[in-house]
Amino acid sequence: MAPKSRSYQISATPVTIFAHLIVIAVTTLVLVWLLNFREGFAFKSSNKQKIFNLHPFFMIIGLVLFGGEAIMAYKTVPGTRRTQKVVHMILHILALTAGILGIYVIFKFKDETYGDDLVTLHSWLGIITISLYGLQWFLGFFTYLFPGAQMSTRGSYLPWHTFGGIVIFLLAICTAETGLVQRFNDLGLGKSQEGLIVNFTGLLIFLFAVSVSLSIILPRGY
Repeated sequence: MAPKSRSYQISATPVTIFAHLIVIAVTTLVLVWLLNFREGFAFKSSNKQKIFNLHPFFMIIGLVLFGGEAIMAYKTVPGTRRTQKVVHMILHILALTAGILGIYVIFKFKDETYGDDLVTLHSWLGIITISLYGLQWFLGFFTYLFPGAQMSTRGSYLPWHTFGGIVIFLLAICTAETGLVQRFNDLGLGKSQEGLIVNFTGLLIFLFAVSVSLSIILPRGY
């Protein structure tokens, strides 16, 4: 006789708390890296590396972390389903805006340093990710918020919306990881303190992806 199926023994709450702690840790590491080791940020500067530094800032803290928090909103935000939906959409538009700014500054940096555009796997993944992110957001907005599709259409689209969101989030993770590896190699960091910060940032981003993915399949804690 086949054993009875059993649900997961924990709720999403401890997983999402762990994910929030990772957000704090990653944000801290990125700021220490870019402000202490890479001379900070600037949209305009004779030091072009300050322009470049905005790229990992927007893409990691904005696109990856805000995007992950948006996915977890249905498990972390108290209140009605409508409230959770609005927070979900707001966090996603913040992530999308950060991603667009991140794309803008890297093109600006390449233009001002006469570098070649879109020649690496990292850059290809980045363009694919931000394009799909924008499409996903607009489809979700018009289907679920304004003007809103019929209930039958919403129900039919929901599994694809969820699946698409996971795929795009994981694409963002892959893009961030390949970007960190590329930056590590370009700077020749080796066995340095800065190299450790970059590597630990990559490890924590991976753990964040695992936590967000797990929170999706676990039930909401009440």
